[in-house]
Amino acid sequence: MSLDFNTPDFEVIRNGNRCIQCKVCVHQCANAVHFYDEEYDVVCVDDSKCVNCHRCVTLCPTKALVIRKYPLEFRENFNWHGKAIKEIYKQSQTGGVLLSSMGNPEPFPIYWDKMLLNASQVTNPSIDPLREPMETKVVIGRKPERLKFDANGKLLTKMPLNIELKVPVMFSAMSYGSISRNAHESLARAAEELGIFYNTGEGGLSKDFYKYGKNTIVQVASGRFGVHKEYLNAGAAIEIKIGQGAKPGIGGHLPGKKVGEDVSATRMIPVGSDAISPAPHHDIYSIEDLRQLIFSLKEATGYKKPVFVKIAAVHNSAAIASGVVRAGADAIVVDGFRGGTGAAPTRVRNNVGIPIELALAAIDQRLREEGIRNYCSLIVAGSIRNSSDVVKAIALGADAVYIGSAAVIALGCHMCHSCSTGKCNWGIATQYPELVKRLNPDIMYKRLVNLISAWNNEIQELLGGMGINAIESLRGNRLMLRGVDLNEKELEVLGIKYAGE
Repeated sequence: MSLDFNTPDFEVIRNGNRCIQCKVCVHQCANAVHFYDEEYDVVCVDDSKCVNCHRCVTLCPTKALVIRKYPLEFRENFNWHGKAIKEIYKQSQTGGVLLSSMGNPEPFPIYWDKMLLNASQVTNPSIDPLREPMETKVVIGRKPERLKFDANGKLLTKMPLNIELKVPVMFSAMSYGSISRNAHESLARAAEELGIFYNTGEGGLSKDFYKYGKNTIVQVASGRFGVHKEYLNAGAAIEIKIGQGAKPGIGGHLPGKKVGEDVSATRMIPVGSDAISPAPHHDIYSIEDLRQLIFSLKEATGYKKPVFVKIAAVHNSAAIASGVVRAGADAIVVDGFRGGTGAAPTRVRNNVGIPIELALAAIDQRLREEGIRNYCSLIVAGSIRNSSDVVKAIALGADAVYIGSAAVIALGCHMCHSCSTGKCNWGIATQYPELVKRLNPDIMYKRLVNLISAWNNEIQELLGGMGINAIESLRGNRLMLRGVDLNEKELEVLGIKYAGE
């Protein structure tokens, strides 16, 4: 037996005066933290298995449970801090790569919180969205340079392929396999009711969900899992995934334990086999190769579907985006380094990529300077947390945003960063039937509808306060933003002025 120097990450504290030995915590914990000792007639805990998902704390009928960080303190050392030491302990024992789920938790700057929105006063009166019409609809896709009409006012210009969103928010790519069937259904049903879109992720699409096709974006990733002509034609748009924010430059991995019969049929791989997608697309090694794939997908769908290209936010994103536009993409999706994931190497998740705010500003500026901004739409992702983040993103140049982490939090996620284990106690990132059934799509899709509806109301209030009555009028209007606690270089990249200027 090897010596393990690691202590638990969390401590479970049970109030003996409140605990009634009902065993709810025993039955609800998929990690077997709680267990019943028949000899002593008492419920015990194994702290080493706790991931702090809050399931037991939330469902305890007498509120007898509290979970805290384990009270172990290393000697104070800003270089060799406790986290660094414990990671070395873990790797020296296992010889394995450290894996993490969800987004980057490190204390890098959050630029959304360092930008403030402008407001109207006397010279440009504000607009009251309760009494005046307010437009939050956006159209995603290529825009014509100009519109031509005949003498009777009939439109002569052939409009490019596009999709329409009632709210500038979509549910980002989360594959069936990485999330449960019930979570997938909740996203699809909410998208349909809201008049927006959800993304299948790289795992194909179960035929049971083809009925939501008008509100579906189907993804084509490097592994080509579940990709066939019927699948491509099932959605309203197609997204080619080149990279994602949580792990730029590497591929994906769905463990075989998550590949049951239904996921197997959807992904077209054997039951129980790992789904490993390569880092690059093996048919894309240049912008010309990307162009060929874009038009192959358009050909396969009769030129009836817009094609998006998703890239990770990296230092040369602006140059990459320029090439993607010239390759024929109808929209570019840019995913920042705080983007969530089911599993990624910890070192990659925490150290690769750049903030979405900086990438967005740089890309929008580059495309404007080259005169090709209207050739495609710009969609951003990577920790969009609330309606003000949405409004700031659009003012920086985005047409719309994707949300992933915010969506699963609405479904009950408590950010325990353990998606890769497949033991999600809230029925989201799991394929275990007894856990999947904990998420009721009849209830949970309504929570997503409530979330986006609330954001839409707040977006209208923010627009009205700026004296703007249509979200399209805000796109790229950086005069509506001011920076605080930012240096000159950050202000330059973001293209905004300091507060007070």
